[in-house]
Amino acid sequence: MSGFVIFPAIDLRHGRVVRLSQGRDDAQTIYGDDPVAVAQAFESAGAQALHVVDLDAAFGDGNNRSQIRAIAAAVRMPVQVGGGVRDDASVDELLACGVWRVIIGSAAVENPAWVGQVVQRVGAGRVVVGIDARDGEVKLRGWVAGGGRSVQQVAQDMAAVGVRTVVYTDISRDGMLTGPDVEGSVALARLSGMQVVVSGGVGALEHLQAAADAGTGIDGVIVGKALYEKKFTLSQALEVRRA
Repeated sequence: MSGFVIFPAIDLRHGRVVRLSQGRDDAQTIYGDDPVAVAQAFESAGAQALHVVDLDAAFGDGNNRSQIRAIAAAVRMPVQVGGGVRDDASVDELLACGVWRVIIGSAAVENPAWVGQVVQRVGAGRVVVGIDARDGEVKLRGWVAGGGRSVQQVAQDMAAVGVRTVVYTDISRDGMLTGPDVEGSVALARLSGMQVVVSGGVGALEHLQAAADAGTGIDGVIVGKALYEKKFTLSQALEVRRA
């Protein structure tokens, strides 16, 4: 893929499609029991790629590998998956499911050298790092633990080990529909030299346009709750282009 990509999101919790507000498991809304049907609907509407988060794996109380395998088999578009990717086995299992690229989160702080090894082993094009932060501090383990590192520190570490793309989420905005941190995403891209996918807070078409207009270094944007709450359609979202 090339250009600015809009990624519809599917968050999986106990096999169902859900959304959390600010990453809180006690602030969950269920949107469906058939993740495959949701993925196919996004593809039918023209999606170029899909963003999937395994919340069970992120929280450490199970996983949704069977659903992820079914989604990857049911659609032709690339699927990127994050949540609980902390060792070689989880990387290999997801890639074996037919996933396009894996998203590594907590391990970027806890074990940056391992992330570099994964990049070398499977290729930089198969690895994305998720940097999830609140008030500038990177959060871990499903956003419930403090990482003690700043966004900038983690980004520089990841660039140094060969990572090319990051998904940056401002947790305080996630699920709130108030707009993503485009300014912070641009600053992150400039500092690290990596491509940044903007995540968290998209609630209107103008939020998508602001991300698209941000220019060099912003690779795309992830949209979740706004689609499920029908703030706009995916077809409308896909009409957004770089200025």
